Amino acid sequence: EGTASLSLPDRATIANMAPEYGATMGFFPVDGVTVDFMRATGRTSDEVDAFEAYFKAQELFGIPKAGQIDYTKSLSLDLASIKPSVAGPKRPQDRIELSSLKKTFGELFSRPVAENGFAQPAAALTKRIKAGEVEIGNGDVLIAAITSCTNTSNPGVLLAAGLLAKKAVEKGLTVKSHIKTSLAPGSRVVTEYLTKAGLLPYLEKLGFAVAAYGCTTCIGNAGDLRPEFNDAIVKEDLVCAAVLSGNRNFEARIHPNLRANFLASPPLVVAYAIAGTVLKDLSTEPLGQGSAGPVYLKDVWPSSQEIAAVMGFAMDAQTFRRLYGDLTKDHHLWNNIKGTSGQVYDWPKSTYIAKPPFFDGFSMSPKAAGSISNARALMILGDSVTTDHISPAGSIKEASPGGKYLIENGVTKADFNSYGSRRGNHDVMMRGTFANVRIKNLMLPPKADGSREEGGVTLFQPSGEKMFIYDAAMKYQQSGVATIVVGGEEYGTGSSRDWAAKGTQLLGVKAVIARSYERIHRSNLVGMGVLPLQFKGSDSAEHLGLNGTESFDIAIPDGLQPQQDLTVVITRKDGSKQNVTVLCRIDTPIEVDYFRHGGILPYVLRELMAA
Repeated sequence: EGTASLSLPDRATIANMAPEYGATMGFFPVDGVTVDFMRATGRTSDEVDAFEAYFKAQELFGIPKAGQIDYTKSLSLDLASIKPSVAGPKRPQDRIELSSLKKTFGELFSRPVAENGFAQPAAALTKRIKAGEVEIGNGDVLIAAITSCTNTSNPGVLLAAGLLAKKAVEKGLTVKSHIKTSLAPGSRVVTEYLTKAGLLPYLEKLGFAVAAYGCTTCIGNAGDLRPEFNDAIVKEDLVCAAVLSGNRNFEARIHPNLRANFLASPPLVVAYAIAGTVLKDLSTEPLGQGSAGPVYLKDVWPSSQEIAAVMGFAMDAQTFRRLYGDLTKDHHLWNNIKGTSGQVYDWPKSTYIAKPPFFDGFSMSPKAAGSISNARALMILGDSVTTDHISPAGSIKEASPGGKYLIENGVTKADFNSYGSRRGNHDVMMRGTFANVRIKNLMLPPKADGSREEGGVTLFQPSGEKMFIYDAAMKYQQSGVATIVVGGEEYGTGSSRDWAAKGTQLLGVKAVIARSYERIHRSNLVGMGVLPLQFKGSDSAEHLGLNGTESFDIAIPDGLQPQQDLTVVITRKDGSKQNVTVLCRIDTPIEVDYFRHGGILPYVLRELMAA
């Protein structure tokens, strides 16, 4: 019953967050709501009739009632129980009720990093620092973005944001000029209906002008903060915040210097931009001082009736037909870009795209997988290491291996762009693997206060020399030394990013040993020929006392079977040995084939050539 009551944009928003709830995809059955949406968004009667007839003929039309289908697992959610919430500050699954955000942030501020906190002195929570002409402090919102993913093709929440902005402006509220605000709609239709509804000017007055159509803040493309803000944050160790309407907020993804990142609906993004801090309880404290006194969230929050009154501007078939009828019109900037012609790309001159090495040395006969001998640990990591930690998508630091590579190839810092934009160049991406500024390698000893150094560095063995992960990996490869990565619980959680596995393989990592894996990343590791192993029982890097000075031997039998127990022989610095039984997380027979071929790419190529 609840499912049938959801609008199609609401269904699309939920389906779009499939990776965040651990699914490969999310979908809703086709029903009358779907058909009505198609009619309202410019499809012809013939197209809609054919669509409806097809799904009915396939007996796939309509929401199944309880008991009609046997599901392996089912979850029940009372839609009436849902309360306004945000998620953060480091993971999308960490939901916080709106009324609890101030209290929760205060608690996390002094909580240990291992407990999702920031390990700061509690007394420093209210510290304010002069940064240029303004003061900033912990909990201050420095980025507020309505982003193109998840929500910005959902007219209900976009119109709500516009209505909230209208009421706020009319009551005399403003957004401080130093807060970086932006609106990146999912399509030009959004701009059209916000304009027709008369709401875009109010969003613009609060700083939410249309910045782009596409990935912006949610993938690290917000642009940099003011230099004085970066300096103050780093020097004073401030925990400042970003609030955005995207679906991912992993560490250093939004901005390397903003450690608290909260996901919120578009109207809440506008509200927090006005409030300027997450250290306000928006359920009881005013957003700010308006022209007639304090203004609370309840004073500007639009009612369902107000949203319904402007919804007609969003469901205009003529607008959809006009804007999507000819996509080449009204794009003079794009249309004026001169392209080159020819049948092949001029590889050597580009730092954005390069011929990958995945088929170098290819032959029709796969090399034997072989056992792993005398391997060194490239990194020892804790729990909840995400694919953003492994392969960041955000900005490239000048002093990092990726930044140095670009400079050596004639790229200025202003043109670095992001790791996400350079996924076509393996030389950049492998240098960016494990280069997240927030990743913590437990091989490095803790500081006096118990905190850990952050960033993509390791201790090269046996010398113990500290260097970048990439530099150590290349040095190991030049010496013919295999490497492994040791992780904790939920290794590889987050975005289903293929480069997290590709980069791992290109660094020469032969195996990962973790307490548990995110499903898709485990599969991607196998697909790149990297052996995923799982600790059994209470075993972990901490339980086994691993510090990175050990060497590892892993015997891989010729007749490897899915989910077979294997033995890892750990040789410690003093020469003592310990045998540890681990579970091989190659889960299916076809994955065994992928692994034996060195990954899915050479496997598929051999299959095609053999055919």
